[in-house]
Amino acid sequence: MTFWICRTCGVEHESRPDVCAICADERQWVPADGQHWTTLDELAAEGQSIEIKELEPDLFGLTTVPDVGIGPTAKIARTAAGNLMFDVPGYLDDTAVAAVRELGGLAYIVASHPHMYGVQVEWSRRLGGVPLLVSEADADWLARSDDAVELWKGDREILPGITLSQPGGHFPGSSVAHWSSGAAGKGVLLSGDTIFANPDRTSVSFMRSYPNRIPLSGPVVQRVAHHVGRFGFDRLYNNFDGVIPTDARAIVLRSAERHAAWTRGDFDHLT
Repeated sequence: MTFWICRTCGVEHESRPDVCAICADERQWVPADGQHWTTLDELAAEGQSIEIKELEPDLFGLTTVPDVGIGPTAKIARTAAGNLMFDVPGYLDDTAVAAVRELGGLAYIVASHPHMYGVQVEWSRRLGGVPLLVSEADADWLARSDDAVELWKGDREILPGITLSQPGGHFPGSSVAHWSSGAAGKGVLLSGDTIFANPDRTSVSFMRSYPNRIPLSGPVVQRVAHHVGRFGFDRLYNNFDGVIPTDARAIVLRSAERHAAWTRGDFDHLT
């Protein structure tokens, strides 16, 4: 079947509306010259591909080259019991599917939030109907349905050592994945952009909208930070190439306190 891909956010749609609802939301944006759509065939004809890179042992990043939509780096965490794709590229082809099969295939596909849905249904179908977990709170953003979709909430250990959780914030159902054996057993948090690794590698950000610069409140940020602080993790990866290489849990908690202090007005004397 033909489905449509929004060129701005990279999310698949069963039909082609005048405007992509995800892009029309205040957290995203519609181009000044209007909405643009594409298909997998068009992208393939333009020379699109997927680059796969090992980020650390048993963790791989998948990036569209050139960018499709927002251009995230999806992650595949590999375990003896199966693999998780966390966040989803807006493109795939036979070469990319074969490469993922070489890594052991997928046991689950999970997007951290609707901006990261990508072509998740197509990835599921090409790999044999992989279960596609969607946060119950964000299910209304789905623009392409499939029998593989399963709604979830709360905490869920989907594979030994990999637990999904929903701290919310960026979206009500915004999710993270805790991988306990990552970082040489010190723990990894795959945070999407619920918690965004900053370029200084010693702090993180929490936003309702990154492109439109809409912050979250201090109490919500502290809630998100304390939610993930239940887990032990030394390293954090966001949904692009950002990483907090070490001491990530402490950095998340400290950054949340800083955010709350600025929104409270504690540092207004510096402005």
